[in-house]
Amino acid sequence: MASESHTTTDHDEIRRWVEEHDGKPASVRGTEESGAAGVLRIDFPGGAGEDRLEHISWEDWFAKFDEEELAFLYQQQKADGSDSTFFKLVSR
Repeated sequence: MASESHTTTDHDEIRRWVEEHDGKPASVRGTEESGAAGVLRIDFPGGAGEDRLEHISWEDWFAKFDEEELAFLYQQQKADGSDSTFFKLVSR
């Protein structure tokens, strides 16, 4: 079975996928500037954690996402058919 990736800029689709995988919107600590979110990440259980990431609101996350003209590339399943949390932020 081949893994398949999808790319989207739809906020609802991104939020739904992230929340289905127990993720939370976050930015890398120390990269924020002038009160705006820094480098965007998604914090999944067992990931980098709160020592490196700061949870932020979806509103702030999507404001930075749109400002930077990003798209969300994600994978639903791994090649073996198991659930995947792979994602990447790419240029539109």
